[in-house]
Amino acid sequence: MRVVLQRVSRASVTIEGKIKSSIEKGILILLGIEDADKQEDIDWLIKKITQLRIFNDENGVMNRSVMDVDGSTLVVSQFTLHASTKKGNRPSYIKASKPDFAVPMYEKFVDALSRSMNKKVETGEFGAMMDVELVNDGPVTIIIDSKNKDL
Repeated sequence: MRVVLQRVSRASVTIEGKIKSSIEKGILILLGIEDADKQEDIDWLIKKITQLRIFNDENGVMNRSVMDVDGSTLVVSQFTLHASTKKGNRPSYIKASKPDFAVPMYEKFVDALSRSMNKKVETGEFGAMMDVELVNDGPVTIIIDSKNKDL
């Protein structure tokens, strides 16, 4: 499971011209799922995401988590995070899970994040063509892969 986290001052998802979800200060999470992912990947990522100190304290030092600042989260599925660009110029998405596996994992991830944060998690719509708009605060962008826990 791979995520791209972006600290945002605001973010939204629009589908067919209508805003589906929006948040103010918090984290936009782009989530890529592969067939090798398990519940332990979800659990590890949720703990890492909710405790990651990427928000400034009173001294301007990144020393607070999304939980510490009562921030919001917006999760958007993004199979392209598992693109392989080894051969040729057209990315291969062979590692990205198909919807029959990815949708339940996406829903489990969102549910676990919501329970961990004790608040509603905003989402995109799995498989939809979405316009994602954000103001990256900092900018702060971090990539985390549950298969590379040691890095």
